[in-house]
Amino acid sequence: MKDDDALGKSYSAVVIDHINNPRNWRIMQNSDGYARITGSCGDTIEIYVNVRNNVITECTFATDGCGATVACGSMVTEMATGKPLVSTRQIGKDAILAYCGGLPEGNVHCALLAANTLKAAIDDCIKMHKASWKKLYRTTG
Repeated sequence: MKDDDALGKSYSAVVIDHINNPRNWRIMQNSDGYARITGSCGDTIEIYVNVRNNVITECTFATDGCGATVACGSMVTEMATGKPLVSTRQIGKDAILAYCGGLPEGNVHCALLAANTLKAAIDDCIKMHKASWKKLYRTTG
């Protein structure tokens, strides 16, 4: 990985902080919602959510991606935790980019990947709530 001086020429201080100190990076067992998406660049993000009273109480991620993907996964989990499902489903690429002060053009897709994976995890949570017996047969998350 590049040193912080080189990173600072490409990324904001917020992004560098999330690259060096990712939040909520862990695989959650028995989550209420789970999604795994591989982006166009080949990076994969997994997002796990736990929900109580329609509020995300815990949101974690795992990735095999680059620093920008790590940062976006970390940021989207922070943005979602403590928020109602309805509003977190609205977190998109632009919200992540605004949160972090932007990304270089070549990394903008990382924000889209994180946003899409969060939405898919929320959709999975809603689906599991409607048919909770399916959770017993889910092999991941």
